[in-house]
Amino acid sequence: MTDVTSCFPKMTVRDGQPPSALCAWVVLLLLVVSGEPYRTPYDQEQDQNRDRDSETTDLRTDPRTNTRVYHRDVSEVRGKDCRRCCDPGEQPPPHYSNPHYPQHYPQYQAVPQINITILKGEKGDSGQRGPYGKSGKSGQSGPRGPNGIRGTKGSIGTPGEPCKAQYAAFSVGRKKAIHSNDYYQTLVFDTELVNLYGHFNMFTGKFYCYVPGIYYFSLNVHTWNQKETYVHVMHNEREVVILYAQPSDRSIMQSQSLMLELEREDQVWVRLFKGERENAIFSDDFDTYVTFNGYLIKPKSEG
Repeated sequence: MTDVTSCFPKMTVRDGQPPSALCAWVVLLLLVVSGEPYRTPYDQEQDQNRDRDSETTDLRTDPRTNTRVYHRDVSEVRGKDCRRCCDPGEQPPPHYSNPHYPQHYPQYQAVPQINITILKGEKGDSGQRGPYGKSGKSGQSGPRGPNGIRGTKGSIGTPGEPCKAQYAAFSVGRKKAIHSNDYYQTLVFDTELVNLYGHFNMFTGKFYCYVPGIYYFSLNVHTWNQKETYVHVMHNEREVVILYAQPSDRSIMQSQSLMLELEREDQVWVRLFKGERENAIFSDDFDTYVTFNGYLIKPKSEG
């Protein structure tokens, strides 16, 4: 071992204090003797990681190439996969929170931005409306909705008109005899038995229909001895039925009945045939021998 004091020149101590040059040489000597540089805690951790990796590394020889190949334990490699420190649910590594370890932060770069409103032009005029498109297919009917809430009871309405039942009826008679002549004669009646609403005209001898529907009519006459009786029941100007009796030594009562479907303003009456033959109807001024009756069976409005 070399004497340290022999390497320095002889220096004297004055007033009990060493010279400054002597102190500088002592410090340099201590640094050289130690032989190890100053290491930070981060460098120490990196050395420990390298030692741990070297322990798990297997140095083998490849027989084909006669070279050494380094093999590492798969479990160790898998356990040290890189992971982001900022994943949700993960705690950052302990050295990230240590202020003595260097922190690596991402570098941000300022990007210029352009105000689009400066480049935007004025609003143009509205264009013409385009044609209507084709109608689409109708969709299927949806299910029936639920019943609504029951509403409140309404107020009482105004009374309506009473039920109008339609009627028509007449019954007339004749007390005077009639004889035929050269033209047709309308049988006029002089006795009014029933004439509901005046539908039978006593002056013309005709029934006028004011209620369309189905009617029933009947005619009764008394024949004359040794004379012919020949009359028609007329519907408007059409002969519908005939009442006929041959000449006889005695007089008899003869009748005829029928049903007709009439429209409004139709006419029904009795006509005596003209005088090609001796034609007559018997009666006197005291009794009624001739009658004509009719009434409504069913109005047309009832269907």
